Amino acid sequence: MCRSIKTLRPPYADDVTDNDIEAAALQYVRKISGFRAPAAHNAAAFNDAVAEITAASAKLLAALEVRGGR
Repeated sequence: MCRSIKTLRPPYADDVTDNDIEAAALQYVRKISGFRAPAAHNAAAFNDAVAEITAASAKLLAALEVRGGR
C-alpha cells in the first residue's frame, strides 16, 4: 500500500529516530486519507491520527523481539 514507507526494525534499519517513525506515520495518514495536507477543518483529525500512529508504531517497534537474521 505505502511503498515509500520503509521497514524500521533491525536488521533492515539501524538507528531509527523518532522522526523516522513520525515520517512513516505521516505517509500512512496521507495515503489512507487521500490528502497530502488537509484543509483547515480537517487538520486536527489529520494531526491527531499522525500522532496516534506514531505512538503506536514506536510502541510496536519497542516491543518486537527480533531473532536471527532477516
